Amino acid sequence: MRIEKVAILSEVVERVKESDYCFILNHGGVSVAQMAKLRSELRKLDSRLLVVKNTFLAKAAKEKGWSDDVNAMLSGNTAIVTGRGEPTAVAKAIMEFVKASAGKASVKGADYDNKIVDAAMVEALSKVPGKNELRATLLMLLKEPATRLARVLSEKAKQGGEAAPAAAEEAPAQA
Repeated sequence: MRIEKVAILSEVVERVKESDYCFILNHGGVSVAQMAKLRSELRKLDSRLLVVKNTFLAKAAKEKGWSDDVNAMLSGNTAIVTGRGEPTAVAKAIMEFVKASAGKASVKGADYDNKIVDAAMVEALSKVPGKNELRATLLMLLKEPATRLARVLSEKAKQGGEAAPAAAEEAPAQA
């Protein structure tokens, strides 16, 4: 193998090994401008897109220990998206790219959580809220009871506080 190919192969293998996820895409027929836009979006998410030869990706998959399911994905024009961190935002960016390509690009699958998943799973992952959205929802749920209590106490205070003492006086009279 030529020195250039060895260098490219080692880059592909290293990227796949060091990344938290690896999305596998078919990019055939997509314009350079569309690919540049996707690369720009992925850069914001600390991810990178790399067009690879299927044979190089097969060798990287073997070294990473992927199952043989990945072999079915290694045909046609292939690109990988690798990176660190939260994969849901990356999956959303990829699915937007696929929709914008008008059927030219597609998702072949991904290595997510050390499992090879199909395109349907990647699409489902793109619909899951990200960590920040989940944190905001959790925070809202945690502060909701305190907010309701504050509203009730505020309403009682606006009424002049008469409702609470009256209820307290009636309770001993009934007993």
